[in-house]
Amino acid sequence: MADLSIARPHNGFAARLVTLFAAVSAWNDARATRKALSALTDRELEDIGLSRGDIDRVARSC
Repeated sequence: MADLSIARPHNGFAARLVTLFAAVSAWNDARATRKALSALTDRELEDIGLSRGDIDRVARSC
């Protein structure tokens, strides 16, 4: 998960740019999580307490 530890800028353009970067980073984290979980077998998912139906919910919570 991406961590934006830089100080938030106060001017409009820079703040929107930081917000956009954070949104793209969050989307990419969810995409990577969804891809990794989808590659697991049903048995592997069961071993970690998940089912195929849980993948989107878990990816959104990252």
